[in-house]
Amino acid sequence: MVDLVALWLPILLSAVFVFVASSVIHMALPLHKNDYGQMPQEDRVLDALRGAVPPGQYRFPYAASMKDCGSPAMQAKFQRGPIGTIVIQSGMNMGKALGQWFVFCLVIGVFVAYVTGLALPAGADYLRVFRIAGAVAVLAHAIANVHDSIWKGVTWGTTLRFALDGVIYGLLTAGTFAWLWPASA
Repeated sequence: MVDLVALWLPILLSAVFVFVASSVIHMALPLHKNDYGQMPQEDRVLDALRGAVPPGQYRFPYAASMKDCGSPAMQAKFQRGPIGTIVIQSGMNMGKALGQWFVFCLVIGVFVAYVTGLALPAGADYLRVFRIAGAVAVLAHAIANVHDSIWKGVTWGTTLRFALDGVIYGLLTAGTFAWLWPASA
């Protein structure tokens, strides 16, 4: 077993490596270029939403309960469409979002350190550390968006591209932990 404190460096560096990799993937590569399209009649829709819908997340048509969901009126709304989810933000603060993303990467690093530290002793070989750290990190990064396709209608192509990102992030995390794993005393 390896104490969490002894793994502070791979936690920190894996977060830095994932942060940089995600920046390259999302800014320099065309992988996510077509994940979201422009809404038809965007200006008209935005004008209708502006001032009428406060920031929040919404599902439409909305049913307050499962009983309401099965009512003939709600079923008619479902049949008529559209059906969807929408998130309304009051503004875009890229610095805040990037800061939250980095903290999220740190939190994943802490969980990777915790599980791998419980499973392996100091001095474990590179491949064993890589396998356990990689499994935890890939699960944390790659599986996170699957529910969006299941419940929110996000296309499976978009989810699979984000899962590919997650595999890359998980492998970077695994490599960092395996590289910096403490030697036996």
